[in-house]
Amino acid sequence: MWKLIDGRLVHTTDDTRVKFRTNISESILQSLKTLAKVNGTHVNYLLENGLKEVLASEVIFYNKDTRPKDRIQYKTTYDQELLASVKEFAKQHDLYINDVIEYSVQFIDIENIKRTNYRYRVE
Repeated sequence: MWKLIDGRLVHTTDDTRVKFRTNISESILQSLKTLAKVNGTHVNYLLENGLKEVLASEVIFYNKDTRPKDRIQYKTTYDQELLASVKEFAKQHDLYINDVIEYSVQFIDIENIKRTNYRYRVE
């Protein structure tokens, strides 16, 4: 992101984002990559949107027996507060974080996602 300091633009790192590594279904990840490309966004912005929707509903119906078998490691960044909320939500519902992430994909609201250029915003 960029910050306006003394009339000059200074490039800075967004301190509210943290790196996070998880395992996610490869087929879900491929569909998210396609969806991101079509809508001019990034996969982690899509995931964040879905996670916010799940947290807002405060309800999750997840069958542990239907966990995908094609999980691969996936590393990205998330909003720090959102990730902390997801961790707590997963703990309360006796699930893994990657279960919540995969479940949240079905709740992505394409109309309200951050676009690719969001990271170049000026604050």
